[in-house]
Amino acid sequence: MKSKYLFTAVMLIFFSFQGFSQDSLMVDTPPAGELPVVEEKKEKDYKPYDALAPSRAAFYSAILPGLGQAYNGSYWKIPIAYGGLGIGVYFYINNDKEFNRYRDAYKDRLAGRVDEFQGRITDDGLIRAQRFYRRNKEISILVIAGIYALNIIDANVEAHLQQFNVSEDLTLQPNMNFDEFSGKTRYGLSLNYNF
Repeated sequence: MKSKYLFTAVMLIFFSFQGFSQDSLMVDTPPAGELPVVEEKKEKDYKPYDALAPSRAAFYSAILPGLGQAYNGSYWKIPIAYGGLGIGVYFYINNDKEFNRYRDAYKDRLAGRVDEFQGRITDDGLIRAQRFYRRNKEISILVIAGIYALNIIDANVEAHLQQFNVSEDLTLQPNMNFDEFSGKTRYGLSLNYNF
């Protein structure tokens, strides 16, 4: 019960600060005889519309992973793309090495030669190990292809979203009302549109 009231108090404090701004509290009037200062226009938060930007970013990412992210200006995503691809390649190489190791041991055993697993693993165990590592190799290839595709899709979607005009006239804000009579809190969303 105490945690509910604590949560409500924290949320009330958090949401109560959303309505305050310095512009609404102070009115700037220039002293007599001085010209008013004209504010500079704020730079747009989005890029101007370019119909080919998303396909250009996707093409760059298809040629070299991470190049589309660099085109979009999201340099922090490049190490993530290469890290994901590198992990997939590492597991593919490791599983391929282990598959070849168990396959060579099985071939040696069929030829009547002594292998490194003699006396420790049965023939059936060698076959199961080969199947296991072959399946893991195939999964690693799918992971590499999936990360490569996600890299292309991410570059394309981000190029689309950078051109999206987000107007400050339309806002969606969470709100919280405390009912003094019942002692309950009501949560909701408010959609505001300014003309």
